[in-house]
Amino acid sequence: MAQSDALPSQPPAADVLSHDYDGIQEYDNPLPKWWVYLFYATIVFALVYVPYYQFGPGASPRATWAQDMNEWYVLHPPPKLASEQELAAMAEQPGFVEAGAAIFSVRCASCHGPDGGGLVGPNLTDQVSLYASDRNHIARIVYSGTAKGMLAWKDQLGIQEIYQVSAYVRSLRGTTPANPKPPEGQPIVDAPPAPAPAK
Repeated sequence: MAQSDALPSQPPAADVLSHDYDGIQEYDNPLPKWWVYLFYATIVFALVYVPYYQFGPGASPRATWAQDMNEWYVLHPPPKLASEQELAAMAEQPGFVEAGAAIFSVRCASCHGPDGGGLVGPNLTDQVSLYASDRNHIARIVYSGTAKGMLAWKDQLGIQEIYQVSAYVRSLRGTTPANPKPPEGQPIVDAPPAPAPAK
């Protein structure tokens, strides 16, 4: 047998721990000093970090994230959506509402029902609303979502698609769904038409 293939020699008796389990002995092989000191350093760091950032004057990671997001929104404000009059004019364009119906059937029917009668989401056909019912408010809700669980579609739909599906949602009011969900919210009170300008 070559010298390099020889079995390793037994460790010195001083390096073998005293306990013995079924004839198995454990060799005393301590961790490197640099590793042990690094471990102790992490303990000291935690003893300083946690009180300072969680209970002291230091900003917590959550607060830092919130501040960064606020700054981002200041630099990237949401776009100014179309006005009520502009949305009403869009809804008169041929095929505009129909395009919104196609988007609704794919994106919205799972929560509001295929005919807008409501499932998880509210009924869109009755004369009550959880939120404002003006065209521009509907578009804003589709764009930004709601605190009660509606998804913000601004990252999945283009602005034109948001206007189209909003126009279709507005057109559902007063229709008769097959199985309407009970009313939720406040009665819708439409603003009176603006008086004609004096001649």
